[in-house]
Amino acid sequence: MSNILFSHSYYYKLDPKQWKNKTPFPPLGTLYAASLLRKNGYAVSLFDTNLLDSPNSIEPILRSSKPNYLVIYDDGFNYLTKMCLTNMREACFEMIRLGKMYDCKIIVCSSDSTDHYQDYLKMGADFILQGEGEMSLLELIKNLENETAIDDIKGIVFKKNEQIQVNPKREVLQNLDELPLPVWDLVDIESYKTIWKQSGQPFTLNIATTRGCPYKCNWCAKPIYGNRYNAHSPNYIVKEIQFLKDNFGVTRFWMCDDIFGLKPNWVQEFNSKLKDQNLKISYYIQSRVDLLLKEDTIDCLAESGLEEVWVGAESASQKILNAMDKGTTVEQIYEATKLLKDKKIRVAFFLQFGYLTENQEDIAKTIAMVKELMPDNIGISVSYPLPGTKFYEKVKDDLKLKSNWTDSDDFEMMFHGTYKSNYYRKLQRFVHKEFRKQQGFYNLKQVFSKPSSISVTHLKSIAKLGYYIPSAFLDTISLKKLQQNGS
Repeated sequence: MSNILFSHSYYYKLDPKQWKNKTPFPPLGTLYAASLLRKNGYAVSLFDTNLLDSPNSIEPILRSSKPNYLVIYDDGFNYLTKMCLTNMREACFEMIRLGKMYDCKIIVCSSDSTDHYQDYLKMGADFILQGEGEMSLLELIKNLENETAIDDIKGIVFKKNEQIQVNPKREVLQNLDELPLPVWDLVDIESYKTIWKQSGQPFTLNIATTRGCPYKCNWCAKPIYGNRYNAHSPNYIVKEIQFLKDNFGVTRFWMCDDIFGLKPNWVQEFNSKLKDQNLKISYYIQSRVDLLLKEDTIDCLAESGLEEVWVGAESASQKILNAMDKGTTVEQIYEATKLLKDKKIRVAFFLQFGYLTENQEDIAKTIAMVKELMPDNIGISVSYPLPGTKFYEKVKDDLKLKSNWTDSDDFEMMFHGTYKSNYYRKLQRFVHKEFRKQQGFYNLKQVFSKPSSISVTHLKSIAKLGYYIPSAFLDTISLKKLQQNGS
C-alpha cells in the first residue's frame, strides 16, 4: 500500500512574533487527517514543520522515504493559518516544488489554497482540498489507489485536460466523534516541551472540542469549517485528555475552538465527566461575552479547571461593534469580565483597531475600557480583510499592492482606513504600554493594601513603571503628530 507523508506549511520561525512567545502547538488539523487515513489502513508519517526554519528541510525525508503522496494539510484550528501569511505561502510553494522533484502526488488543504487554488495548481499541486478536508482526502486517495474516477469527488479542485475543475464543496462533518483521536504518537512532544520551557509557562497541548462558528462577525472568514457549529461529545474529549495525560503527562490544555462551549449543557456535562474520571486539568479558551453570561456557564467552567478566557471584546464603542455585526454589547463585556474575575478566572481581551468609520472617540473608549476593567492580558490587531467576508467585499478595491501580511507582526493597513499603517503600529504599542502601566500602578497599590499577595511578577511590573510612564507619554506625542499628518 502507498506511503503517505503528511506535513503542513506553518513554520513558527518564519513568524518572529510567534516564535518569540516560545509557545508552539502541534498541527492538530494535520493530526486528525493523518489519523483518519491510518484508521483506513494507509501507512502514514508526519513531517512537522512547526519548529523548523526552512521548507528545504523536507528534502532529506522525501529522498529517504520516497512517499507516493505528499499531503500538505494545514492546521485549520490555528487562527494564524487563516490569515494566509505570505511567508507560509512561499514555504508551501517550495515544499510543492520539492515534492514534485521526488515524483510525489501533491495534495494541499489550507485556508489559503481554498481561496487561491489557481496559484497552488500553477505551482505544481495536483489536488486542492477545499474546506474541511478529511473525508475528501480519504475518498481521493482510495480512488487514486484503485485507479477509479475522481471527477465526482466533492471538495476537490484539480486540472483536467489543462482546465481547472472545481467540484462542489463537501458538506461538513456533523458527528465529529466518527473521527479517530489525532495521531499524537507521531508528534515529537519532547521537542515541544523543550521550547515551552523557555516561555516560563507550564507545557500545554491544543485540543479542539468543536468545529466552525455560527456567528456572523463580518470580518471573520470561515474557509475550512464554515458558518456551522458541530461538537465532539464530552466523552470523546475526556477520552483524549486521559490519553494525553497517560502518555505524555499533560494536564494543561488550550481549547482552540473558535468558541468553546456553545452547545447547550456541553460545559456542564464536560465538568461532570471530568469529575467521574477524577481528572484534574487546567485549560484556557476563546469565547463570547454574551455566551459566558448564560445560566451557570461560568460556574461550571471554573469547576472544570478553566484558568483563562480570551474574549473577542474588539472595541468599547457600540458603534463599531454594530458595524462589525458582532452581536454583543459593551455592557456584556463589562458584566462578563466582572463575573469571571469574581471566580478567579483570568480574562484576556482581543482588541481590534482600524475598522471602517472608527475615529478618535472610538479609540479613546477602548483604551478607557482596558484601563478600567484591567484584563489580565490583551491581544491587539488592526482590521484584516479576509477573502469571503463582507468586510473584504467592502474594501477589496483597496487591496492593490498587498492583500496578505508577511507575518503576524506586519500590522499593515491594507485598505484606506481613518489612519495609515504607521499610526496603528504606534497605537498598538501605546495601548500595550498604557495597559502595563495600569497594571504596575495596581500592583503598587497592592504593596500597601495587601502586601502578602505580592509576587515577584508583581514586583517586576512595578519596576517597569520607570520605563512605561515616560515611554507612553512620548508615544502620545507621536500619535498626535501622526494623526495630524494623516500618516
